Amino acid sequence: MGTEKAAPETRGVTVELLSVLDLGPEIAGMDGRRMRMRKVTIAPGGVFGPLHDHVDRPGAVFILEGTITDHRGGVATDYGPGPGWPEDHDTLHWLENRGTIPAVEISVDIIRQG
Repeated sequence: MGTEKAAPETRGVTVELLSVLDLGPEIAGMDGRRMRMRKVTIAPGGVFGPLHDHVDRPGAVFILEGTITDHRGGVATDYGPGPGWPEDHDTLHWLENRGTIPAVEISVDIIRQG
């Protein structure tokens, strides 16, 4: 069984909404879409799960501190401070902090209003 089947539920995660921008007035054809920026903190031993996709919700992640392990397709990849990973229509993953300090990321994505 692959890693994605065993993805645990979220625990030890705090999310702070930093900014939201309605894209409809900004870009033709983007009615009903918003760009969202969040600060996500994953405590040591914390998990951002369960397994989830980004179909219709593309984004990008930048790691401010700590290390976040991204699990996708049975592969675990560690990301430290700096550019993280893209979250496109093919993304199916879950995240964890295997380290000893909180891991902090900035996540920017495009979501549907609702």
